[in-house]
Amino acid sequence: MNTSNNANNKAQPKINEQKEIINPSFPPQKAKKKRKKKKKIKQNSNTISTKKNIFEPNNINIFDHINNNNNLFNQEKKNYLINEEIMKYNEREINSLPYVNAIKEDNRTYIQYYFSLLKMNHLFVFTFYINLRDYNSQIIKIFLFFFIFYVHFTVNALFFNDDTMHKILVDEGKFNFIYQLPQIIYSTIISAVINVLIKFLALSEKTILSIKSLKKLEDIDLKVKKTIKCLKIKFISFFVTTFILLLFFMYYIICFCGIYENTQIHLIKDSILSFTLSLLYPLLIYLLPGLLRISALRAPGKDKECLYNISKLFHFI
Repeated sequence: MNTSNNANNKAQPKINEQKEIINPSFPPQKAKKKRKKKKKIKQNSNTISTKKNIFEPNNINIFDHINNNNNLFNQEKKNYLINEEIMKYNEREINSLPYVNAIKEDNRTYIQYYFSLLKMNHLFVFTFYINLRDYNSQIIKIFLFFFIFYVHFTVNALFFNDDTMHKILVDEGKFNFIYQLPQIIYSTIISAVINVLIKFLALSEKTILSIKSLKKLEDIDLKVKKTIKCLKIKFISFFVTTFILLLFFMYYIICFCGIYENTQIHLIKDSILSFTLSLLYPLLIYLLPGLLRISALRAPGKDKECLYNISKLFHFI
């Protein structure tokens, strides 16, 4: 009996020790201290986060609001500047102003007006001078330049007749500039007329400028729709017409050069001279309208409207 009791007494402390280790209701003192420290750290972090949450959202909203207002202001400013830039007169509009308005708006010098005419009408300057306020397609302008040269080439070939062939034989193939001069002048005039007709179909600036004079939104919407339809018809007519003409020109030139092989050099020289003449004569002609226009605008009595209107006729040359 005693031995059994002693065995039980010896086993009890082990059970109590296991209870003390396993039982979660009695954690050791060190664990309690660690938990208290963690709680304090969490409380401090919460206070810091609450302080940040108090200030940060309001600050972000304020700065976002300020940035949004600045962006809107900058955008409105850009739109205003763009609209103001669009509504300014370009050179074609200034040159086409009525006399009363031109007295107030046109303060250009003679040289400035002269160069504006070249930029508007001279074939080379009009094609290769990049004008940001020009409402014509740059691709179409380049196409027109080479098309007009081909017109000169074909029109010169049309003037080669039996008399011209006989003269070439008499001169033993030498190029007679004096004899060819009338032919060069005629081909230049005919090519200029064709140039005016083709430009009417190809260029869109005058059609687009008609919208700028409107003020009501309803009128502008209707005008824009009509303008788009008009431009579509013009461009389709332009490409169809030039395509048919180019086919005819190509067929005629191939036949001509195939039959009259010895006149090809004369044809090339005549074409280059007539094309060069079409580039040179505007440089002299456009000297005159500036004299008429400036004298009419600077007249003391402001009563030279007839002289002013005469100067405007040169815009079509």
